[in-house]
Amino acid sequence: MKFMANFKCNHTPSSTYHYLREFERFDFGKSSEGNAKFWEQNEVVVFPPFVALQSAIDSAKNVKIGTQNAYPAQSGAYSGEIGEQMLESIGIKTVLIGHSERRNILGESQEFCAKKVRYFLDKGYEVVYCVGENLATRQAGKQALEAFLRSQFIGLDSVIDSSEFTGKFCVAYEPIWAIGTGVSAGESDIEGVHRFLRSITSAPLLYGGSVNASNASQIAQINNVDGVLIGSAALTPSGLRDIINACI
Repeated sequence: MKFMANFKCNHTPSSTYHYLREFERFDFGKSSEGNAKFWEQNEVVVFPPFVALQSAIDSAKNVKIGTQNAYPAQSGAYSGEIGEQMLESIGIKTVLIGHSERRNILGESQEFCAKKVRYFLDKGYEVVYCVGENLATRQAGKQALEAFLRSQFIGLDSVIDSSEFTGKFCVAYEPIWAIGTGVSAGESDIEGVHRFLRSITSAPLLYGGSVNASNASQIAQINNVDGVLIGSAALTPSGLRDIINACI
């Protein structure tokens, strides 16, 4: 199973370093053999802010480190952005793309999100691609919901099920109305959307949207849920640990 923690605009280089040092001391399993088996069979990814990427790399051993955003270019005149050359220099090979906060707050279009996905997959990166609807779309009914979700795959026909990108591409479903609200989508809603997404792609499917230690176990057991993308509930090492323990 995949456990991914998005720090968003939280944590400093120092706090990220100590977070990962503490987290890596936790044992998942009742023995050293059980802990080793956990790390063999599961994946934990943390997405710190840009300023903390290097300290995260320095402190992580088993945890994979990814970036919350990147610009689809080696380098260049892109103020405020981070390019592939910079990521490569510190060993980052996982990128989060299409999060609703970047789409809605920063105005990233579907065309631009798709361009980023194609660019970084072609460069050998692992891409976690976010999709999800707002409350108005959800309330408009199943047909409107599925049409909207399908629109978030425009420009990605060449990567959705390409054998070239097997193991490099996964999709995170995050209903916007559930992000940071403390209200997760219902189990039947999650199962229905993940069933629909499975008809589009065979890539691993994650659920995100107010995932916490109280609901993670139920979410993890839903058909076609291959992992979780966690926000505020994973801002402490023990918070992420408790979610993982609830699922394994």
